[in-house]
Amino acid sequence: MYPQRPHISFLSRLILLLPLLLLMILAPDQLAWAQSQSTTQSQQNQAPPEAGGPSGDTGVIAVPKKKETDEPPPAPPAPKFKNPEGMPNFSLHVDVPEVVVDVGVLLQKTHQFVPGLKPQNFRVYENGVPQKIDGFKRVEAPITALLLCEFAANSYYFIYDMKNAAWEFAQQLRPQDYVALMTYDMHTQIVTDFTQNKSQILQGINMLQIPGFSETNLFDALNESIDRLQRIDGQKYIILISTGLDTFSRITFDTILKKVRASRNVTIFTVSTGGMLRALMEGRGGMMASIRDMDYLQADNEMRTFSSLTGGMSFFPRFEGELPDIFQTINASIRSKYQIVYRPSDTKQDGTWRKLRVELVDDEGKPLRFQDQKHHPLKYELIYRDGYRAKPEVE
Repeated sequence: MYPQRPHISFLSRLILLLPLLLLMILAPDQLAWAQSQSTTQSQQNQAPPEAGGPSGDTGVIAVPKKKETDEPPPAPPAPKFKNPEGMPNFSLHVDVPEVVVDVGVLLQKTHQFVPGLKPQNFRVYENGVPQKIDGFKRVEAPITALLLCEFAANSYYFIYDMKNAAWEFAQQLRPQDYVALMTYDMHTQIVTDFTQNKSQILQGINMLQIPGFSETNLFDALNESIDRLQRIDGQKYIILISTGLDTFSRITFDTILKKVRASRNVTIFTVSTGGMLRALMEGRGGMMASIRDMDYLQADNEMRTFSSLTGGMSFFPRFEGELPDIFQTINASIRSKYQIVYRPSDTKQDGTWRKLRVELVDDEGKPLRFQDQKHHPLKYELIYRDGYRAKPEVE
């Protein structure tokens, strides 16, 4: 016999099933909410990087964005060199200056420039050490000259010849030339200081109208001219246009002769004035005429002496038409140069004085000799600066 199951009413059953019914009603909403929370949490955990990009079943794939400015990639590092063992680091800096020497080659008798020489004909020595010539050419060098003119109240013909000669010289000047104009009678007067303006020289010549004194103190004027030029470096020239007469100079002829002989880098060219007047008056009788002729002959001899001692030339024109050829000869003698370029073997930049010496040799290395058409030997002279000062070292 089995025991009897207790009786449960319908209302009791309904109360028992109510939680289950509520759970069945609310379950879909809870499931959707749970899935939403799960998806949000997953998106937060797997957010794409800042660069952005698509995502798929395998996760997020980041695609870099293009930058606004495309910068070039950085340069590779410089290669590192390692010195051998025992060798320290060092740096090498070579600064060898070039020395330019202008050399004039003139025949002593005619003072003509000697053309046609080659680089192998020159030997350059610096402090006695031979140097290697790197450059060589013939050039027309600029000049530094003092135009010294006699301007005295002695004769109109002398003044006329002087102005014509000075004008002809000034016409042949070039833009690179430095020229000064100085006149003298009893005293000297600087009409135009050294300038490269040819028009100033021509204007100064035109200003010479009325002289002050009749005395011609040539020796004093030449002495002062040499003193002024000694302050200028390089080769200088004096173009003396004068009768050659001296009246009341404070110094004597012997004194000015020693001064001219001792002058350095100064060459004197002399041009005589009054040639036509002297030719007309020469040989006329009378005691005073003979003394006058002797004075002019002595003046000519002094002019020749001044030029010969300094390697210049003397000219004694009688006609105005001779002047262009005379000054063309002077220009050719003082402008034509051989330019030699070398790098000194002594590379020290210590500001010391370097003495130069230039020689001419033949193809066999022997002293070069010249001959005229009759095979007579011709003596020549070399005109160049005797040295230079090395560049001082900059600390």
